[in-house]
Amino acid sequence: MNEEQISKIVESVINSNNSKNLFDRHKMEKVIDAAVARANELGVGVTIAIMKADQVLQMSYHMPNANLVSCTLAPKKAWSALAMKEPTKDISKDIQPGAGLYQMETMLDGKLASFAGGIPLKINDEIIGAIGVSGGLVEEDQSICEAAVAEFLKESK
Repeated sequence: MNEEQISKIVESVINSNNSKNLFDRHKMEKVIDAAVARANELGVGVTIAIMKADQVLQMSYHMPNANLVSCTLAPKKAWSALAMKEPTKDISKDIQPGAGLYQMETMLDGKLASFAGGIPLKINDEIIGAIGVSGGLVEEDQSICEAAVAEFLKESK
């Protein structure tokens, strides 16, 4: 096997890794658009954060009518969904007094968000990232995040 053949094989393997294209800017813009559309339906301003599994924030959008605090909370929700490998709405029950993970929030110096609005992104049962949404009531954040995740998965096919 010569060097050119090896290069072609390596290139083929790299190109077959869809995670490279899953976070394409144009795809993420469609995800943000879907989240903004849902937020507008609900009449709420939010921040949307899209994070890869390596904890690198890929894209974030702060709606003009969103509260400033949502800029901090949306990425925390995405990180929390990644760190716990579950939607943030499911974390709360585990960290209450008497529960198995009680005081985890304080042990992580406030880095963990334990309320709705963060959902891991799974492709073929592998967590490849997460989306966090903050700015509305927790039910609104969850609904907007679900719309964003649905669009991400649609764009990933």
